[in-house]
Amino acid sequence: MQITLLRPQGLIHSPAFSHVAVVPAGAITIYVGGQNAVDADGVLVGEADAVAQAEYAMQNVKTALAAAGAGVADVVQWTVLLVEGTDVGAVYGAIAADVASEEPGLVTAALVSALGLPGALVEIAAIAALVQEEGSDR
Repeated sequence: MQITLLRPQGLIHSPAFSHVAVVPAGAITIYVGGQNAVDADGVLVGEADAVAQAEYAMQNVKTALAAAGAGVADVVQWTVLLVEGTDVGAVYGAIAADVASEEPGLVTAALVSALGLPGALVEIAAIAALVQEEGSDR
C-alpha cells in the first residue's frame, strides 16, 4: 500500500505540485487547520514581514504534523492563503524547501483580502496521510 501522487499527461508538469493524490483505504488521514505565524502565547510573529510569517506558519504546521506522528513528507495537499499585495514569490521561496520534492503534494493557493487574524499575511493548512505498516496497531 502506498500513496500515489500523479501529474497526468495533458496537464502542466510542474516541479512545485502534483495534480492528483490517491490515498489507499486504511491510511491514516491527518488534517492540519490553517496555521498563522502565531507563537504559543497567541502573539503574531513577523508583523508586516510575509516571509517571516510564512516561515513561522510552516513551523507551526510541522509542529501540528509531528503531534500526529507525521512530517512534511507525508503531506498530500497544501493550502496557502496570502493577503493581496503579499510577494507570492518571496513567500513560496520561504516555504519551498518544505513543499517541494521529487513527488510534490497538491497545492491550492489563493490571494485573499484579509485573514481571520488581524495583521496575518499568510495562512498554511495541510492534509497528510500515513500508510499503516503491516501488523501495525496505528
